[in-house]
Amino acid sequence: MKQIADLKEDINQWKSLVDKINDFLEIASSNDESFRSELEMESAHLKQLVDQLELQTYLSGPYDKGNALLSINSGAGGTDAQDWAEMLFRMYVRWADQNNYKADVLHRTEGEEAGIKSATLLIEGNFAYGYLRTEKGVHRLVRQSPFDAAHRRHTSFVQVEVLPEVAAEDPLVEINPDDLVIDIYKSSGAGGQNVQKNATAIRITHKPTGIVVSCQNERSQLQNRENALKVLRGRLYEIKLAEQEKNLSNLRGEYQKIEWGSQIRSYILHPYQMVKDHRTELETGNVQSVLDGDIGSFIEAALKVKP
Repeated sequence: MKQIADLKEDINQWKSLVDKINDFLEIASSNDESFRSELEMESAHLKQLVDQLELQTYLSGPYDKGNALLSINSGAGGTDAQDWAEMLFRMYVRWADQNNYKADVLHRTEGEEAGIKSATLLIEGNFAYGYLRTEKGVHRLVRQSPFDAAHRRHTSFVQVEVLPEVAAEDPLVEINPDDLVIDIYKSSGAGGQNVQKNATAIRITHKPTGIVVSCQNERSQLQNRENALKVLRGRLYEIKLAEQEKNLSNLRGEYQKIEWGSQIRSYILHPYQMVKDHRTELETGNVQSVLDGDIGSFIEAALKVKP
């Protein structure tokens, strides 16, 4: 029923666009100069709608239309990497806000001096996963370090992981409760006494794969457990897809290993300013705009690249 409802919604979007274009053409055919200004505005609006629907044709995966679980993990670079992780955290929250998505923090571990060691966001809204899955990979920052007294140039790395919010009844992901080790502990880091008063944080270890997920943002132990299971289901789903792709590639006689260390984008603040996506060669000199959440052009270009 959900699949039928989604398809009806897609059809209605296209029908609505066709009706708007026909109305536009009918008015334009009158050659009435008094409508010129209004028609120019409507033309720009229609082009925006066409571009948006065209981009959605690239989002045909089973979970592309659903929510996304986005995890940020600081890598090499020490305090600079943790600060870089928080900058990316802010970038994705701003992107979500600008595109009318809801962003909930499921987990956040503060850095020792600054920034964050890791964080997980649940981004809710239509096509959240479809768009954000292009952000998966290593993000590199080059800048003069604010944590170095000599202000030397430092390079920092952060791993961004994007998972779909997998339905509990998905047959591809089956979780045996006996395979789980669940630890309950007190939340740590910023958040006030209410967060740390009771042992509500959850850590789940999946014994067959060794995957460890944790959630500590909610005051409810039950809610933290459910959020941790969402992340676990997403990671198990990714593993299943990778296994399927490996089997298909073996049948084709070719298989390229997935490399988690692949660098997808560089953000350079010194000695010049530029953001460059290494998959699409798209680049911009407006680094601050990108860090403020303006990553739509990078997402669009990545979606259109042939897999």
